[in-house]
Amino acid sequence: MSDEVPGPPELPELPEYAERVLDAAERIPPGRVMTYGDVAEWLGDGGPRQVGRVMALYGGAVPWWRVVRADGALLPGHELRALDHYRAEGTPLREAARTAEGHIPRLDMRRARWDGVSDVADTEAHN
Repeated sequence: MSDEVPGPPELPELPEYAERVLDAAERIPPGRVMTYGDVAEWLGDGGPRQVGRVMALYGGAVPWWRVVRADGALLPGHELRALDHYRAEGTPLREAARTAEGHIPRLDMRRARWDGVSDVADTEAHN
């Protein structure tokens, strides 16, 4: 028997693809978004489902609200938390349709979408 106090359990190593997706999410400027497909295309690997899976499993430690569905709909079950972030960051939103459940707005994808390259000041000047 050892008197050694055990340390915290080691967390499993993050898969390399997951690290790349999370790094991409962290690079998206405040007030901007990329779709799941945009992230996959930017990485040159995987697709929207793979990016979505990574975000679902590991995305809580990064600005998850900046990786979104292509239609601009907010993440089901997380709409209000995401909306708080979007409003705080000034992310462009479209008013909810009168028929929208809960009157939750959508992202204005034309204005909010980030190409992964442009400086935020450059893209704001063009909107």
